[in-house]
Amino acid sequence: MNQRTQGTAEHRSRPEPPGTVRNFSVLLSSTPRGARLARLLAVDTLRSWGLPYERASHVVAELAANAATHGRLPGRSFRLTLYVIGATVRVEVTDTCGERMPAPQEPDGDAESGRGLLLVEALADRWGVAEERFPRKTVWAELGFSPPEPESSRSGGDGD
Repeated sequence: MNQRTQGTAEHRSRPEPPGTVRNFSVLLSSTPRGARLARLLAVDTLRSWGLPYERASHVVAELAANAATHGRLPGRSFRLTLYVIGATVRVEVTDTCGERMPAPQEPDGDAESGRGLLLVEALADRWGVAEERFPRKTVWAELGFSPPEPESSRSGGDGD
């Protein structure tokens, strides 16, 4: 069963004070379906927060696919966590295969897979791997964005 937690997820019409941290976390099955759901939930969450989601959706898709493919152990799930701190989205995907650490590799020109971490490297401002209590590891990526412009507190037309 999937478990989800969310903090400060409601869409607000006024800007939040500086230093506000938003978060979203969900436990998903280590399957292709779980990886697809991770991307869809990330897009929905970032959209509900009024934040850009295009780059993050690709990063989530790659990290979740890796967790479902390379970090999969029967009966174990992976966790997707999103944090927004200031103008940075941090994506974390935690799986239970800590002995297999990811590293970008140059695939053969004809290979149909193997480019995921290269894509993450290109889209993210920073990324890395955190070893946790065995057997877990977390692959994370941070993406900066331009904060949305605060809504005007004035009412009326342009000539007011």
